[in-house]
Amino acid sequence: MTTTTEPVAAEVWRDALAFQAPFLIEKLTRDHVVESAEEAEALFREVKRYLVLAAADHTVAWAMYSLRIDQVWHQFILFTRQYIDYCLENFGRYIQHAPSTAPPVENLAPPTRSTFDQFADAYERLFGEPLPDLWFDERGVTLDRRLVNTRAGTLSLRDSDDDMVELLGEDGRPLFAVEQVGRNALDFISRTGTFFVRELPGELLDVQKIALTSTLVEHKLLDLAS
Repeated sequence: MTTTTEPVAAEVWRDALAFQAPFLIEKLTRDHVVESAEEAEALFREVKRYLVLAAADHTVAWAMYSLRIDQVWHQFILFTRQYIDYCLENFGRYIQHAPSTAPPVENLAPPTRSTFDQFADAYERLFGEPLPDLWFDERGVTLDRRLVNTRAGTLSLRDSDDDMVELLGEDGRPLFAVEQVGRNALDFISRTGTFFVRELPGELLDVQKIALTSTLVEHKLLDLAS
């Protein structure tokens, strides 16, 4: 049996990519996981593409690089029978929510964990287009986006000698730094578990609020809320 590290052409997975799940779109919209049915459809499209990529190339344990897309995947799995049927009919096996922990495929070497660059390259080769913005959670930050700080209350601030303010982790290690104009906003973030970007206090302009929080999302210091 021969294997290849090149993903199979996306045309082979036409049925998997064309699958519709109105039950899922309705739930995502009803539960306010998304802001619109259009957003739900776009995110679900990427879930299907991720699953196709995972099924097409068994030599790599493909990490999930978007919290938003992962949330939709998880919601899909909650429809247990539909998700199992989808996997079996299109991939011949159940794809676990954490693919890197899945049992090895017979006659194939253990997979290596992917890097983001590797994932982006494989995605473009398989689907003929670069990763859309949905894969970059920080690009989804708006004034009306709700964010989550899972370390609220364990973070602190420190003023530095170069007119900057540092965000410190529980161990006192600097995690991030901004100019003093962002001090009130960063202090609010450090103490608050869940908030809307528009709620940030201080003198920041709206565009600066988005820039600050999107950078914190990019560095995994904040998460997008469902």
